[in-house]
Amino acid sequence: MSVDSDNGLPKDADAYVDIETFEQILEMDDDDTRDFSSALVSGFFEQVETTFEEMDAALKQKDLDKLSSLGHFLKGSSATLGIYRVRDSCEKIQHLGGRKDETGSKDIKEEQALTSIAEILPLLKDDYADAEAWLMKFFNPDANGEEASV
Repeated sequence: MSVDSDNGLPKDADAYVDIETFEQILEMDDDDTRDFSSALVSGFFEQVETTFEEMDAALKQKDLDKLSSLGHFLKGSSATLGIYRVRDSCEKIQHLGGRKDETGSKDIKEEQALTSIAEILPLLKDDYADAEAWLMKFFNPDANGEEASV
């Protein structure tokens, strides 16, 4: 990863995280080991996997209220770390689960909401996978493509 001289983060960081938010998390670390931020990211990874399973089940059950709640939950977790693409997709799911359009401004029918969520969920998972891979590489630069623990 090539590093930006202004902030010390990899030059591609802004494709995955909100720089300002992510820097604030990194500033909470006591030293260069990044124990605190690494633990936050590791916890986030665990939350996401569980939440995706719950979202899949809620979609099969056509449970919009549950989908809205899960979208809200994951939106907050991803926003805390600055993982903005995941945050934005989760916000859309939150609105759709509330039977609103993706912006939360117009009422929509249940079937339209479910169809839209079914379209967004795979994109959300792809965005998460991209962010996860970047974060794994950031926290474990010497992992050489192996599964690394955060």
